[in-house]
Amino acid sequence: MSTKGIARPRVGEKRPPGGVDGRCPAQTPGATAEQDTAHTRLILTNARILTMDAALTEHDPGWIAIEGDRIAALGSGTPPDGEHLDMGGDLIMPGMVNPHCHMPMTLFRGLAEDVDDRLFRYILPLERALVTADVVEVGTALAALELIRGGVTTVADMYYFEDRVGDVIDAAGLRGVIGQTLADFAAPDHSTMDDGFARLNDLAARFADHPRITASAAPHAPYSTGLDVMARVAEWSAAHPDLPVQMHLAETSDELAWAEKTYGCTTVEIADRAGILTPRLVAAHLLYPTEADMDLLSERGVHAAHNARANGKAGRGIAPVCALRARGINVGLATDGPMSGNILDLFSQLAPASMFQKIAGGSRKPLPCRDVIRMATTEGAAALGMADRIGSLEPGKQADLIRISLADPRLHPIYDVYSMLTFATMPTDVRATMVAGRWLMEDRHVSTLDAEKVLSDALQVARRFNARIVEIDATAT
Repeated sequence: MSTKGIARPRVGEKRPPGGVDGRCPAQTPGATAEQDTAHTRLILTNARILTMDAALTEHDPGWIAIEGDRIAALGSGTPPDGEHLDMGGDLIMPGMVNPHCHMPMTLFRGLAEDVDDRLFRYILPLERALVTADVVEVGTALAALELIRGGVTTVADMYYFEDRVGDVIDAAGLRGVIGQTLADFAAPDHSTMDDGFARLNDLAARFADHPRITASAAPHAPYSTGLDVMARVAEWSAAHPDLPVQMHLAETSDELAWAEKTYGCTTVEIADRAGILTPRLVAAHLLYPTEADMDLLSERGVHAAHNARANGKAGRGIAPVCALRARGINVGLATDGPMSGNILDLFSQLAPASMFQKIAGGSRKPLPCRDVIRMATTEGAAALGMADRIGSLEPGKQADLIRISLADPRLHPIYDVYSMLTFATMPTDVRATMVAGRWLMEDRHVSTLDAEKVLSDALQVARRFNARIVEIDATAT
């Protein structure tokens, strides 16, 4: 996808609404990236409202008043004056929060699913040869479209060319954390660690004042960075206390073996030696922490991103989610990248997350449905340091919400709305998605992205990927 002729702000320059001249190449022509709602008072009425506040308050039927980008009030009974919009009895709940993703990797979705060494045989060679800033923008647009349609309003991403990821997230209207990946293997956007940190600094400066996008350091993993790089990230983080850090941690058995052989301890302990275990860290996966590791993570205030579906697909086991949460660790529910988990909506993660814990515990009781929905909303928000702004529907918080149709027979009867959401609801039930008081999708139509162009661009890249795969296979034989 060509981005020629699109003016991009310089580092530190004030960004126009929408980032890339207010639009991105796959954005619907004429659509602005921000909506002027400062003088409107929108009242969503006749809804079943699931607030996900601390008391799990529900209003049925209820109303919610939105002023500008925030929730002004909500409740039951007679709604206040304003522009009323009848929800027809649909469910309104907080937009879901995905705290670990690799958005541009939509372009790798379904590639070599049953090949054990696909990372080294296909993925890394494809990234080195074909992943450019433009390719990242194409893959991110495809992911953004899927997220909006699936009811995810906030996403934490870690990959390469994250400035382009931020541009697309901005134009699409989503809320996001964009993490500059740092690793000691050949990366598409930096050849040395100094280059990687320079990109990280540029990213932090460029999005410093953005209302919806937050920059992040993203060291890939302990084994792919090492103690010195993690210590450097810890120093960077201390100098940027308002920005999160993302890292894969205790994810694979090979990682554990590396830690024991190299340092004589666990991978979590190595991260602690580097000083990276802080309340700013979102640790992805945490499949194999020891009891002592979990105590340490809790003591340091680290957050977790649980990727049940991707973990299961890789045959890696069941993460100790209940044990982590019992120690007071926020565990957000995430998708991982679409190369690993294939799909980016959290509805597809809810049931596996609950069922895996039940299998591990040999009972129906572990990880009840209410807790699963907490993980998809409030705990994910807390993991990203955004609990004061998003994750629940409360006065003063951002108006990030989704409207779920209750029309499908598969959803009824509703004895327990949390059970319905966990085991019966699908992403196609999401009728509308709002971020910061702006509808990104209504009646399943996404207004901020040109869906036809998004898919066309992605398929063009996929054809180039497939041609290179044929070359790789021919060389291997």
